[in-house]
Amino acid sequence: MSSKKLGQELKIITDGELEQLRERLKPLIGVQFDILSIPEQILIGFEPSQVGTLVGTLMDACIPMLPQIPTTRGALPDVGLKKHEGIQGEREGYPDYIHTSDKRLELKLLFVDNPEIQMKKPPTPREPSARLTQKVTKKNVIPDRDVLLVIAYNLQKNITRKGMYTPTIVDLGLFSVYECIEARDKRMEESGGKWFGNYETPTILSKGGKKKRKEGIELNDSAYGRKKSENRDYNEDTNFGKLNRIPYKPLQAFLKKHKINTKK
Repeated sequence: MSSKKLGQELKIITDGELEQLRERLKPLIGVQFDILSIPEQILIGFEPSQVGTLVGTLMDACIPMLPQIPTTRGALPDVGLKKHEGIQGEREGYPDYIHTSDKRLELKLLFVDNPEIQMKKPPTPREPSARLTQKVTKKNVIPDRDVLLVIAYNLQKNITRKGMYTPTIVDLGLFSVYECIEARDKRMEESGGKWFGNYETPTILSKGGKKKRKEGIELNDSAYGRKKSENRDYNEDTNFGKLNRIPYKPLQAFLKKHKINTKK
């Protein structure tokens, strides 16, 4: 796949390459993280999103040691993933993995509710927190190598330990990082927001900024606000990059498949 940029042809990872990589990673589907099992009695007092946050945080911590994590199947299958060195000094460097195919993978975890488990139900659906943050931009993305790997998982009965529920991988979604961030940034710009600095801080129009734009008054983009009380025309976008807010059709289709609410 390719696109035009400044008169040059930009090579982007193809659907065929993504499908080949998915086949290499497919043995992960069905794997249960035995080390993160939760007793059924505890689950009754939690909302699905709370468990997702807790388990997701632990799974993130386990990611660098993926091949050594105990599962109900023993060691995780070797699917050719190794931890990427990332950016030195960053707590969460980009990207997360390097694959033997030379593709670079950024991992995001998607908690999927299991309706068969008795849990507290929130009055309204919670928004997933997984996101492609402002640390992932055209400055550090390699269009023909970088892949967004979304691992969908839910809690299922542990196949070896009665009364325990265990995070279980149920699906894998693979997407072009470059096309995802293009859609992400376009959404920001079309809604009136903009980048401050060299792809450093994403912003949205404040309430006052929207009013000024509607009235045809020139906006002040000399600075942005971190709080509404600062009365700037632009505020930092605290929801920037959330997966369900990125209008990239293949990604949105994957989220809808797992009944995740998406936003325009």
